[in-house]
Amino acid sequence: MPKYCNSSLFARYGLAVTFVVLAILLRIMILPVNGSYPFLTLYPTTIAVLYFLGTGPGLMSIAISVISAYYLFIPPHVSFSLDNQSYHMLAVYLFGSLLSAIVIYVLQRYSQTLHNTLMQLQDSENRFRSFMDSGNFLSWMKDDKGRYIYINRRYKEHFDANPDHWLGKSDFELFPKAIAELFWNNDQKVLQLNKGITVEEVRTGENGENCYWLSTKFPYQDSAGVRYVGGIAVDISERKAAEEQIESLAFYDPLTNLPNRRLLLERLKHILETGSRHCRIGALLFIDLDNFKSLNDTYGHNHGDQLLQQVAKRLQESIRKGDTLARFGGDEFILLLEDLGTSNIEAAAKAKTTGEKILHLLGKPYLIEGNTHHSTPSIGITLLGDIQEEIDGPLKRADLAMYQAKAAGRNMVRFFDPEVQAAMKERLQLEENLTTAIAEQQFVLYYQPQVMDNQLTGAEALIRWQHPKHGTVSPLAFIPLAEETGQILKIGRWVLNEACSQLARWATKAAYAELTIAVNVSSRQFSQPDFVNQVLATLQTTGANPRLLKFELTESLLVSNVEDVIEKMVSLKAIGISFSLDDFGTGYSSLAYLKQLPLDQLKIDQSFIKDILTDTNDAVIAKTIIALANSLGLTVIAEGVETDKQRQFLAQHGCLAYQGYLFSQPLPINDFEKLVI
Repeated sequence: MPKYCNSSLFARYGLAVTFVVLAILLRIMILPVNGSYPFLTLYPTTIAVLYFLGTGPGLMSIAISVISAYYLFIPPHVSFSLDNQSYHMLAVYLFGSLLSAIVIYVLQRYSQTLHNTLMQLQDSENRFRSFMDSGNFLSWMKDDKGRYIYINRRYKEHFDANPDHWLGKSDFELFPKAIAELFWNNDQKVLQLNKGITVEEVRTGENGENCYWLSTKFPYQDSAGVRYVGGIAVDISERKAAEEQIESLAFYDPLTNLPNRRLLLERLKHILETGSRHCRIGALLFIDLDNFKSLNDTYGHNHGDQLLQQVAKRLQESIRKGDTLARFGGDEFILLLEDLGTSNIEAAAKAKTTGEKILHLLGKPYLIEGNTHHSTPSIGITLLGDIQEEIDGPLKRADLAMYQAKAAGRNMVRFFDPEVQAAMKERLQLEENLTTAIAEQQFVLYYQPQVMDNQLTGAEALIRWQHPKHGTVSPLAFIPLAEETGQILKIGRWVLNEACSQLARWATKAAYAELTIAVNVSSRQFSQPDFVNQVLATLQTTGANPRLLKFELTESLLVSNVEDVIEKMVSLKAIGISFSLDDFGTGYSSLAYLKQLPLDQLKIDQSFIKDILTDTNDAVIAKTIIALANSLGLTVIAEGVETDKQRQFLAQHGCLAYQGYLFSQPLPINDFEKLVI
């Protein structure tokens, strides 16, 4: 490359002229003008100018040298001839100089190209190193023996690695054997496949903790055929931790760290699939803590959480390796026992032993915030794996068995009873049919006469279900279920609306205008905050006279919140509605509360009327109720009167209002109205 390539064009040409002039002067000083070797100094000068100042100045120096030589070293009288030594030397010089100019030009272009290529390679390497050292990833290169030949800055920082210590060493010299073998196997896989792979790897950090990396490894072969393995790894430790946390939240209960319902169902499905194939029987234990709600209500949820944690710990310490313990929800735990044997008898015996062990274990006292707490479980057990079935099957069976244990007195173990399942299935079907009946209004009101002094004064409205397939269904078959499920609220509103509508229709007919209708109101319906508003709205919509409407309440209504009951009764009584206490004597009402209630009537339950003539106790109770009603200024009515002798006995002791088959069974509205006429 020309030494003065960056000089200005003028300066380079000036230097060329100067060099040639100096060379001519030097030649003249050394030898006579007409001496031999006229180009002794000009040729080296020409070469120097060509090399250092470039082709342009070099050609100019050749031209100056030729002209100078022609005038200085060739006598004027000598004619041109190559045979002449002077002309011959001039030709040699000119040819040699031009040839040198060409060679030097080519060499300089090659040198420039080589220089540019080296600079580009240097820039490329610098960019590569800058990228590899600036990225938030590890990168490295190993030879086919697994020895490191390159690591980037991030690699050095992460492992606090000194290149002098790392380069030339293998993973077996730097990492634990298990990790080194993993790296080696992956490296060899890359070389064997001759293509890149992406794998998750574990590396030990400088603090001794394992870090998870997503490594991409690739093969490389240099021009000499030597093979290498390169790699780039991104730290995914935070992502792995997040995945583990997500998995924990998805499959484990955060309070007890036990598998949750979702993970339990997956394992149960696996057990059912493998158990039936291999004829291995297992068991499912449904564990429910007795009276857990009382602890929460009394001491707060913090106490309840601590109890659940201690229960989970005791259960974990008692189960076999391979069994699954899960928190199913609330205070419910599920224990899956696998491989209990090949016969139901053997499996049942082992399951029962485990259940009794849990009873004993969980029955021990618990220390919660310095206080001793006692808790017991009820455990339902069912066998599984002997048949192919869906996961809902064993869960339902164990749940039913657990409720059997609670019904039997709690703190005990019960195996699933098929008869109970049949009853529950029937109950579920009834509940579904009842929902349809409410939607399609399959109900109808029957009316049973109420008589006083041999005069029909009104009727009690009694609901009947007209089932499209089973015909008339007794309220004893569906009212208790409706009470339990809350469907009684819709049924109660329908009954109230129908009864009020009937009162409004009777009001237009003189023969029925003074008849009353007694409507049974459930405690659940009466306890609704807006019950009074519901009644007022119904009366307004139907136009019924509230004086002719009577609500029959049961003593169960008085078990809780008596003040609220009295307040509602007072509000309704103010508009003319009367109240009768139904089934009096069968409940647990306090006489102290009784005198506070704004009642109008007591109703003697039919259980006392049935044997009133033969059972002294029933007779005494009936007479006591009559006397109590008279002392409180209330009327009294007896239901279930079937014989005239029963009526006479009641009349002799002051009961003059009756209801029962002596007068009529419950009748449809058309048949009832015929009695009035």
